[in-house]
Amino acid sequence: MDKPPFKKVLIANRGEIALRVIRACHELGITTVAVHSTADVDALHVKLANQSVCIGPPPPNESYLNVSALISAAVATGAEAIHPGYGFLSENASFAEICGQCGITFIGPKVRTMRLMGDKARARRMAIKNDVPTVPGSSNAGTDASEALKEAEKMGFPVLIKASAGGGGRGMKIVHDPAEFDRLFNQARREVEAAFNDPSLYVEKYIANARHVEVQLIGDSFHNVIHLGERDCSMQRRYQKVLEETPAPLIRPETRRRMHESAVALARAIGYSSCGTIEFLVDPATEQFYFIEMNTRLQVEHPVTEMVTLTDVVKEQIWVAAGRELSYSQDQVAQHGHALECRINAEDPRTFVPSPGEIIGYHPPGGPGVRVDSGIYDRYRIPPYYDSLVAKIIVRGQNRQEAIQKMIVALDECIIGGIKTNMDLHRRILKHPEFCAGRVHTRLLDAILSASEESKTNSAAVETGKGH
Repeated sequence: MDKPPFKKVLIANRGEIALRVIRACHELGITTVAVHSTADVDALHVKLANQSVCIGPPPPNESYLNVSALISAAVATGAEAIHPGYGFLSENASFAEICGQCGITFIGPKVRTMRLMGDKARARRMAIKNDVPTVPGSSNAGTDASEALKEAEKMGFPVLIKASAGGGGRGMKIVHDPAEFDRLFNQARREVEAAFNDPSLYVEKYIANARHVEVQLIGDSFHNVIHLGERDCSMQRRYQKVLEETPAPLIRPETRRRMHESAVALARAIGYSSCGTIEFLVDPATEQFYFIEMNTRLQVEHPVTEMVTLTDVVKEQIWVAAGRELSYSQDQVAQHGHALECRINAEDPRTFVPSPGEIIGYHPPGGPGVRVDSGIYDRYRIPPYYDSLVAKIIVRGQNRQEAIQKMIVALDECIIGGIKTNMDLHRRILKHPEFCAGRVHTRLLDAILSASEESKTNSAAVETGKGH
């Protein structure tokens, strides 16, 4: 058996991703350190790690984003490395740099790479330099609405205003009318400054009904970069992914091949070493794809890739951080079947308002080809301070149709009592004719929700009419 890549790793995160990393570490023979806020003292990741350290009160800024507390916990416990998971500090180059200065390995890409690709305007320029297609847009980010409007008028409306730093749809605005540009630009600037402490914005051409397709990459310090296929993440609500799948449906093999090659070429050009994704928008009418950004971290939806490629992305990421060469080459990567992931959120299915509280009765689904990544258990109380994601249900079938049916059965079997969840929304998606046909795009979920609301309104009108 190989010597463990590290003796002890601190996981600077919480919830299901902290558990995911803890399991990978334990399988590699690595001792783990969990960190937690006072609100997470009973969390499952705290119970399953070898050690745990309280790093502050519930607000993220005072705990999971508290760099000095995290570094102190790592030093005090003798952790050799820190795994940031996703979200929180996972794409914070300054945190990665501080880890290095303290002699702690940051399990992620090099600081230089994070800074280069974390700035969307610079990442775009790098893509153009390496002949990767990009959406027409401004060459530089800025905070001047009048200058940005000139750029928008050159490319033609509608346009998309986007944050240069950060992601998750924060500050993203679709502008159809030039008269609305100044107001929406300044609104976006305030939002991203509050979220990322960086008010810089850039503008790009808006592609209606586009598909969001990302390529999973992993590279090492020996200039090896490979892809593990692509994922379709088009099912989104307010730019937040809801359901992901691989392989992406209804894409020609030639388009798929060129997308993979473009992603690998860009990652190789920047000397990328870790796992990460290159994100593309795909025009469904022409199948032309455009680079939009790179995520220099582990993604929430990495399990679907693991399911079809029979790989462990997290373990490979840890080995790469420890300085080892990739354990497999591109020609050893093969896809087996089709996988789907449903993000189960604790939220009101009508209003989408978070629904924290105590879980009373929990039964996860099971069976061949079914995986559940979750940090919840019966009588666990979900705190109100963090993201509403409570579980990810992942399934693999021999083909897309089988995977869809398997997911419907898994959702029907899953019980999460005491709180409200979005499982009914997933059932609606999975049974919708457009989704079943593979005709997915980033506005499809909005259309499904609008049709549902219209149906409810019409039903209510009919019931009212019966009473007269």
